Amino acid sequence: MEKVVTGLLVLVGIIHLLPVSGVLGVGRLAALYGVSLNDPNLEILMRHRAVLFGLLGLFLIYAAFQPSLQLLAIVAGFVSVLTFIAIAWSVGGYNESVRKVVIADIIAVIALLAAGVIHVVSRYHV
Repeated sequence: MEKVVTGLLVLVGIIHLLPVSGVLGVGRLAALYGVSLNDPNLEILMRHRAVLFGLLGLFLIYAAFQPSLQLLAIVAGFVSVLTFIAIAWSVGGYNESVRKVVIADIIAVIALLAAGVIHVVSRYHV
């Protein structure tokens, strides 16, 4: 079962690493999210967001192989994906590119839920 948790955390880590290419500039961000970034302030924020997702993605992958960090990684991943989904749904009207991000995050929620249940049951025999 530990290998299943490892695999699920790696999957969620990869999902979080996908936007890292946005750090390269507005062209890549536009391709990722289907938005125009004409405001330099928005570019700064979005490129920084790409770095933060990279850090979280790397942490998720590292934690996949460090059982003592897995619960923390699962919680961090949940916070990341659930807040994005909640914000997207509350705002609404998002484009096709953002819809793909929402779908990827729903997949991540399912993976994290499974990883969390397996982790807790196998570690704490609940």
